[in-house]
Amino acid sequence: MNKTNLPDPKEVAAIEARKNQEKQRQSRFVNVRTQVMGVDVKTLDSQVEERKLREATEQSKEAAYATYQKQYDMVAQMLEKEEAERTRRLAKKVQEFREQKQQVKNKQEIDFWDPSRQWMEYPAYLRDSESCYGPSSLQYFAREDLEKATCLKMQQEQFRQSLEKQLKERQQVRVDKKYSDLLDDQLRLAMDTRAAQLAKLEESCRVAMMTAMANANKAQAAEMAQRQRHEQRHEQEANLKEIQKQVTSNVLTENPQTTQNPVAPHRVPLHCWKGMTPEQCAAIKKAQKVQHHEKEAQRRAEQALDAKRESQTLSLAQAALQLEEQERELCAVFQRGLGSFNQQLATEQKAQ
Repeated sequence: MNKTNLPDPKEVAAIEARKNQEKQRQSRFVNVRTQVMGVDVKTLDSQVEERKLREATEQSKEAAYATYQKQYDMVAQMLEKEEAERTRRLAKKVQEFREQKQQVKNKQEIDFWDPSRQWMEYPAYLRDSESCYGPSSLQYFAREDLEKATCLKMQQEQFRQSLEKQLKERQQVRVDKKYSDLLDDQLRLAMDTRAAQLAKLEESCRVAMMTAMANANKAQAAEMAQRQRHEQRHEQEANLKEIQKQVTSNVLTENPQTTQNPVAPHRVPLHCWKGMTPEQCAAIKKAQKVQHHEKEAQRRAEQALDAKRESQTLSLAQAALQLEEQERELCAVFQRGLGSFNQQLATEQKAQ
């Protein structure tokens, strides 16, 4: 089954709109009542009003666009400030962490760029009680503990320092957590406040835009009402002029002079013809009677000619019948003579 190419509804609508515009334009220029030599003032006024309305609509749109642009710029600036503040706080936290947790004195990693540093840290041999020397140094031997009390005291001091360090670290973690929670709360509160401000600003912009659109629509409605009133008044004036023209014109006064063409008297203007005069009607009736008499005489002559033709046809038919009868008689006589001749010949043959 072949598919038919249906026209596009948009194209059809556009074509119909152009046709209607062309009809309206023709009605304005062709209409005798509204036709004016020169410039079409009504069309120019409507074009000026349409241009003013279009400019007002564009101005309202531009104002709304400028309001939205300002709002978006403010939002972008606020977001940039928040991002910069967040980056600054993060850098500050990283710096604090480095200062507290990554000090040079607390590091336990080996410096790969200076591997002999640990060897340089050990001092030279001083006495047998130096703890930095192992059994392989042959400086002191196993089970030789000359400063046990000092070592215990040092271990306790290290353990106490380690506990204090852990407590400080935990307290610092709690403080950092509280501070981060406080910062998060403040940030969330600021974002909520900013969101409320932005929503309020957006609502005010929307109200302003709606007000501008309502004012533009009111102005457009007022202009349309004014134009309609002007058109109605113009149409009423045109109708009154047309009625007055028709009342005072030759159409209703039945002026016979309007039917006469000064250039060609034998021609009748069709747009102002009001019928025939009594003289013309009498002349037409007289011509009809003459044509009727002529037609009657012609009909009688045709009847006489037909009767004459019928009589000639009858006489010719009778003559044809007589000729046929004579022909039959001659044929019979010929047959009889031929039979007697044949009989005589037969007799003669028999005699011979």
